[in-house]
Amino acid sequence: MAWLEWFLMLMVPLLVAMALGLPVAFAFIAVNVIGAAALLGFGVGVGQLVSNMTAGVTTYALAPVPLFLLMGSLFFHSGLARRVLDAVDMMIGRVPARLSYVTVATGTLFAALSGSSLANTGMLGTLMVPEMRRRGYKNHMALGPILGSGGLAVIIPPSALAVLLGSLAQIDIGALLLAGLVPGVILAVLYAGVIYVQSRIDPSAAPYYVPEDVPLARRIVVVLREVAPMSIIVAAVVGTILTGTATPTEAAALGTLAVLILAIAYRALSWDSIRKSLDDTTRVTGMTFLLITASSTYSQLLAFSGASSGLVRWATGFDVGALGILLLMLLVLLVLGMLMDQVSMMLITLPVFLPLAMTYGFDPIWFGLLMLLMLEVSFTTPPFGLLLFVMQGVAPPGTSLGTIARAATPYIGCVFLLIALLIAFPQVSEVFR
Repeated sequence: MAWLEWFLMLMVPLLVAMALGLPVAFAFIAVNVIGAAALLGFGVGVGQLVSNMTAGVTTYALAPVPLFLLMGSLFFHSGLARRVLDAVDMMIGRVPARLSYVTVATGTLFAALSGSSLANTGMLGTLMVPEMRRRGYKNHMALGPILGSGGLAVIIPPSALAVLLGSLAQIDIGALLLAGLVPGVILAVLYAGVIYVQSRIDPSAAPYYVPEDVPLARRIVVVLREVAPMSIIVAAVVGTILTGTATPTEAAALGTLAVLILAIAYRALSWDSIRKSLDDTTRVTGMTFLLITASSTYSQLLAFSGASSGLVRWATGFDVGALGILLLMLLVLLVLGMLMDQVSMMLITLPVFLPLAMTYGFDPIWFGLLMLLMLEVSFTTPPFGLLLFVMQGVAPPGTSLGTIARAATPYIGCVFLLIALLIAFPQVSEVFR
């Protein structure tokens, strides 16, 4: 059982350090130094550690991450996002829970134009919550749709998390991005179904009001002027990947260029918006790459010590079958999602989960999509769901974290329903492959 000793030596201190509040990157560095020194000796181990960390972060596959982040930041800070929201608001007619449907429709469009769940949720919360509260919407009808549709950017391309997962797992990033397109649309439809059911059960939760009567001709003009041009961004990113004319890195660069061109065309680009976008991109990219650098040797240490192969042999010794192993992995992701951020979850689980997935013959793209959906769930699971904190920051004063979490619960149920659908019918993720 030497593998178990190495596994505990490398895993337990990491979890303890995180529980004590040590930054994730520093926790990985500390454990890597200890593990490398124990395996190779301090001098040789630390030298190899530095070499591997440098190689881990200087990979070309990570290039789309800062580009997608910059694209999303420019989209929001230039005001293009506000134009899309206003146009969608005008298009949706006189229906009960109208603003909740507007939120889901706009959140789905934002997911295809930004790639950032945190940015989506913050933007939707800032724009929609005040109006929904003014109209008398109850918390579950106002906050729930924002949390649900804000998280769609995890799987709808361009998703920065999908790029990162594909890079870390060494699977086809383009195929992983496209695999989330149809499931993302299905999830948006399920969210709309939740709103319909909730509004029928309690009509007072989203009081009906008569919106401004806008002539059809004006609606068409607004859509053609404010929404249709945004298809350039989708074509630059998703279209080029789908047709095989661009790699994910090239598509990310084209998407950023498309946002810049549109912002200039709308006269919405300013030095202030550029400065804010670059600042956001630099901070998030620096944090992400530091985590990758600090953890790039962790999986190598697990493999070199024999812990990974030993764990695979141990797990495959149980007579639970492939489905049982898959459900156990998803359960682990659910528990971890309550305790840590999404990047940390990937860094900790991938060195263990990937060998198991390969052993049981899981399609890597399909398995990656299931992981992304569990990462989406983790955004809204208490006590440390990041979207819960973002929503609390834009919600009315006094809104508790418990209230926000309860509003998100039906939308988490929709994600689990989609996961069950993908397990039963894997071909749903293969439409564009």
